[in-house]
Order: sequence, then C-alpha cells, then structure tokens
Amino acid sequence: MLRVVAALPLRAFHATGWVLGWLVWVLSPRFRRLTRENLAAAGLQDPQVLRQSVGEAGKGALEILPLWFRPQADVAALLQVGDDIIALIEDARAAGRGIIFITPHLGCFEITAQWYAHRTGPMTALFSPPTKGVMDYLIMSGREKPDLRLAAPGMRGMRALIRALKAGEAVGILPDQVPNAGEGEWSPFFGRPAYTMTLVQRLAESTGARIVVAFAERLPAGSGYRAYAQTMPKALAGESPARHLNRVLEDLIRRCPAQYLWSYNRYKVPAGVAPPQAGGA
Repeated sequence: MLRVVAALPLRAFHATGWVLGWLVWVLSPRFRRLTRENLAAAGLQDPQVLRQSVGEAGKGALEILPLWFRPQADVAALLQVGDDIIALIEDARAAGRGIIFITPHLGCFEITAQWYAHRTGPMTALFSPPTKGVMDYLIMSGREKPDLRLAAPGMRGMRALIRALKAGEAVGILPDQVPNAGEGEWSPFFGRPAYTMTLVQRLAESTGARIVVAFAERLPAGSGYRAYAQTMPKALAGESPARHLNRVLEDLIRRCPAQYLWSYNRYKVPAGVAPPQAGGA
C-alpha cells in the first residue's frame, strides 16, 4: 500500500505536508515553543522565515514516503547535482581514504545518501533506530537500499563506519543530532550551548577520510531537490573541533534557514550528561 501511495507526484506530498506542518503548529505547544525559541536564538526574527519553516517541516515529514518506498533510481533522479559536486566527489574518492558526508537537519536529508549509493558507490549511514515494532520495520524497509547500509550508534556502529572508510567507501552522519553521554561536548550552536558530537573528528583522525558538508535544498512546487556540497572548511585559530563543526553548520543553515528543522530539540541535556555551565561552554 505504501509503495502505491509513494507513486503519487512529489508536489502532492509537499502540498499536503505544508498543511500538515500548520496543523501540527496549531495542535502542538511544544512544536511552537521549540521553533520560536530556536529561531530567536539564531537571530532569525523574520516572520516569513518562521512561516516558511512550519510548512517546510511538514513537507519533510511527508516526503519520506516517496523517498523510502519508490525505486532507488527514481529517488536519485529527483536530485539535481552539478558538475562541480561530481568533481568534488571524484577528487575525494581518488584519495582512497573514504568520505565522511555530514548533512544536518536541513532540506531533505534523506535523498543525498540514496543518490550517492545509487550513482557512486557504497555508503553506510548512521541513524538512531526507534523502539522495536512497526516503525522499526518501516524505517529499515524504507532506508536500506542497494549499496546503502545502516549503522546504529554504539561500538558496533562505530566499527561499521570505520570499516567502510578504511575500504575507501562513504559514510553519512547527521552532525547536529544530540549524541549520547560520553560521545560529545558542550559547544555554542547559534549562541547557546549544545551537546555536540565528537564522532566526526574522531573518524577523520583515525581513518584519514575527507569530510564533505552537504545538503539537498527542497525546490518549489514539488519539482525535486538541488544538491549543495563543499569540502569541510578549515578551523579557525584556536577553535575546538566541536565549535568548528557547529560554526560550519551555522553557515550552511544560513544559506537556507527556512528549511532547517527548528523544532528539533538541539539543546536538550542527554541522560547522564552534566548541564553546561552558566554562560555556555
């Protein structure tokens, strides 16, 4: 049934998703609070950005149906990738040390991994599995595709990522996802302390892999997506790896602020982690 529904035009999912986003806005105080607080922290007070972000959040929720349940070739065809990005990927692959793609909750963060696995080669994506049950089955069925493997957080997942990189393959990570205790450090993100993963830096240091920052911008009227990618910019003098990562993500999000998932609780304190000191870290 889901595969039949997924065959509907992408514009139908985006139009319905826009309505869904506003329905959630009306019904969920938590959604409204997090969206407003996070936009304010980022200094984005433009009401138009707020309005657009609500609709874009709904689009992101519904577009997973065609992305998960259409054939991989059909999904990859939705992404427009420029020759400059192809050249960047080929150059990184030529080094033979693997590629770490970091893609925040910006635009469509599902399609880039599928495109790479279909057009370029094997990719292992880090994801946080839900509790066992129907959702676990749907996520595994929808996300696992030819040459696209999934790795859960923890030692087993870490070994899978390292193994893939040492084989010259690619891995994909949501770098703004809040890590578990012991896997991050407090660092400013849009001016507020956020528990920030250290995994990206550790993987790069242990494997020599190249870090590529990427996202797929959602195009109007369900016309598909446009890819953006760049090699990880260098750190500033005296900048910690966590702050370096957050600064790069901030710059990326400012390119397309209405398509960031502002309702994500980026500033939560994970279980077992001491809250940041007053004034931020």
